[in-house]
Amino acid sequence: MKKIIPIGPYHPLQDEPEFFKLYVEGENVVDIDIEIGYNHRGVEKLSETKHYDQVTFLVERICGICSTSHPFAYVNAMENLLGLEVPLRAKCIRTIVGELERIHSHLLWLGLAGHFIGYNTVWMWSWKYRENVCDILELISGNRQHYSMFKIGGVRKDIPQDLIPEVEKLCTNLVAVIDMFKGAVMDDPVIQARLKGVGVLTKEDAINYCVVGPTARASGVDIDVRRDDPYAAYGMIKFNVIVLQNGDVFDKAVVRILEMYESIKIIQQCLDILKTEKGEIEIKIHFIPKGEGLGRHEAPRGEVFHFIKSDGSNRPVRHKIRAPSYMNVASNKVAAVGQTVSDAAITLAAVDPCYCCTERAVILDRNDNIIYRYNDLIKLSQQKTEGLIKKLVKQK
Repeated sequence: MKKIIPIGPYHPLQDEPEFFKLYVEGENVVDIDIEIGYNHRGVEKLSETKHYDQVTFLVERICGICSTSHPFAYVNAMENLLGLEVPLRAKCIRTIVGELERIHSHLLWLGLAGHFIGYNTVWMWSWKYRENVCDILELISGNRQHYSMFKIGGVRKDIPQDLIPEVEKLCTNLVAVIDMFKGAVMDDPVIQARLKGVGVLTKEDAINYCVVGPTARASGVDIDVRRDDPYAAYGMIKFNVIVLQNGDVFDKAVVRILEMYESIKIIQQCLDILKTEKGEIEIKIHFIPKGEGLGRHEAPRGEVFHFIKSDGSNRPVRHKIRAPSYMNVASNKVAAVGQTVSDAAITLAAVDPCYCCTERAVILDRNDNIIYRYNDLIKLSQQKTEGLIKKLVKQK
């Protein structure tokens, strides 16, 4: 007999409140219903009430974890409307901030993934070393989150020449941290046994569901806005796009780990340019003409898209925003089906949706007696890991 496990609409695994209704038979998920749109903050409408510079701060607050992703796409859209090329130094600073944010976002995901499968040491490591990345962002911008660095035409703050060696040193130190996570995840037989083959999203399904970012690249879909439609400094530096083929949770973890190495390479190349490029960090904008602009950015979770329409006033008349979680969440329709209940939490988390601060997840029997809460699902996931550890120990 089918039972229902409701996850949402308020839940720490979803980008804004969404409702996942898991249909289960025994321990197996046989179907899933996904409903989104429980929380509408009206950001696009609010944008129409702000002048163009204020919109930069507004969209920065769409997401707290990747708070520079939306300003990046927004200023790209405005500069597309203006036909404007920003100074090289500003391009490099934007790229540095964007890649530092990618590292701390991936570390956050690794930590939560570790918690969901019972590897709380990985969780604590991730939180510890993510603080080091936030330290660098604070050094550059003055803020650990919501950096307020971007503006139409450039950036608000420079990275002084005497600060560059310190930023370089801190970024170099991160390589050893990433090495540690690579060993902890990629070489651990328990994690491999726990995550390989779990939550598989095939390449065909990834294309059909139009997923983006690490979710797509872990399924063999070779896309990355930084390479495919270069902006900021990405067109003048070398980096690899990490693409794997299996589409399971393990490959999604590996893609994010390997991407952090590439982010360090990108940051180091940008810092090298800043050492010799002593130009301006912005172009002053005095007037926004009528027109339309498109802006894209490869956020940690995938492509962010912004569309701006101007009527020649100091405020947009239309502002359309599409975040990567909007594309990726629907893929759970195929990735979660066929999994066990103990794998449900990590499968839903594998697309790295943004987080809400409250959660509701309860399974009841016909007499309204509580069988499982959300924390019980996490315990099931952790117990499966513990069982795999015992099995591997016996085999040895």
